[in-house]
Amino acid sequence: MARLSDARQSERAIVDFGKGRPVAIISDAWYPQINGVVRTLQRMVDALNGFGHPTRVIGPDRFRTIPCPSYPEIRLAIDAWARLPKLLDETPDEAIHIATEGPLGQAARRYCLRRGRPFTTAFHTRFPEYVQARIRLPLSWTYGFMRRFHGAAQCTMVTTESMRRDLEGWGFRNLALWTRGVDTDLFHPREKGALNLPRPIFMNVGRVAVEKNIGKFLDLELPGSKVVVGDGPQIAELREAYPEVHFLGAREGEELADLYAAADVFVFPSRTDTFGLVLLEALASGVPVAAYPVNGPIDVIRDPAVGVLDEDLGAAARRALDCDPAACRRYALGYSWDASARQFLDNLSPILA
Repeated sequence: MARLSDARQSERAIVDFGKGRPVAIISDAWYPQINGVVRTLQRMVDALNGFGHPTRVIGPDRFRTIPCPSYPEIRLAIDAWARLPKLLDETPDEAIHIATEGPLGQAARRYCLRRGRPFTTAFHTRFPEYVQARIRLPLSWTYGFMRRFHGAAQCTMVTTESMRRDLEGWGFRNLALWTRGVDTDLFHPREKGALNLPRPIFMNVGRVAVEKNIGKFLDLELPGSKVVVGDGPQIAELREAYPEVHFLGAREGEELADLYAAADVFVFPSRTDTFGLVLLEALASGVPVAAYPVNGPIDVIRDPAVGVLDEDLGAAARRALDCDPAACRRYALGYSWDASARQFLDNLSPILA
């Protein structure tokens, strides 16, 4: 048999490392929530099970919950401190990954420290910026909390190199890269008949909340139509303020994929996302991206053929109309969930030994 390449041997080593060891992912974000974190974790569950690591997510659906203040779609576990240790004690050889910093993440961290069980964490969300946008709490306070939370982990997984540099600037250590993938079977170019609106169609998909900066998109002077796909605490306010915009609510699966493909440009006004999974979903659908040149977009949109990054978001959106949809699709094919799962598993390897 021909000798495997170094890359293939490395892949096999990662998949086989600690094979059979179960994995527990603790996350305050889980179904019925629909967002990038939930979609990412579901992909990891599927992949890790396929790699031979029985994987479960312990989310708010297993606990008594209350609605998150100002964000009722998100449910917060209120009995995690008492019930979570019993769930984790059921499988003492599980590798534990703490995905979020909410009540479940806090309870899991305390459990691991008290039991002497190693764990990894992930920095999915720029929580300090979100808090500042809502209640003006200084960034230094919330980054101090986050640094302490993640500091006890074997490693903290981040989505991009620019995110790693930012967090290092805030004093974070033991950071490891864990990028994202896209489902190119679901998200692909299609006929544009899903939206019968004046063209060009400029679209945003995601949570409709103040930290997503959607108002900057809606304020732009653009030809054609603007479409927002998603739900969230700001949707009623924006619907009233922008009656000419088409707000379609949350969509999933094939219906969501049809809508992506019906757009002409995907406009991403967020300045606080750590990655922006929706960027890859748009590109896979053959739709170019317009965004600010900030962390997230600068890591994903690295080829000017597939999008435009500019502090003048309106100019970026208009110029993106000239991008080649076929180039967008080809670019997205370079991002696989399989590679993302291998990175995740590699980051877990110290506690799978």
